[in-house]
Amino acid sequence: MLRYTLMRLGIFAGCFLALWGLVYVGVLPRGLGDSNLLWVLVLSIVVSAPLSFVLLRKVRDEASAEVVARVDRAKGRLEANRSQEDAL
Repeated sequence: MLRYTLMRLGIFAGCFLALWGLVYVGVLPRGLGDSNLLWVLVLSIVVSAPLSFVLLRKVRDEASAEVVARVDRAKGRLEANRSQEDAL
């Protein structure tokens, strides 16, 4: 799960730096007044979300399987505890 999160943050950071460079060069328009940073942040989120969805599909599936396994183990322990209480 940590691996997926770090990879997703890396894609966001890469998009942010690339878009910041494009705004600095003048390829993309600057925001209004002091909103340039906010403009680049929002645009980075919009661009990095679909990229993460496509590029990190395998890692996301692995993280999802890990979460499901943890939940199943926790449910098993909870059920074992309940059956012990019922036995007493």
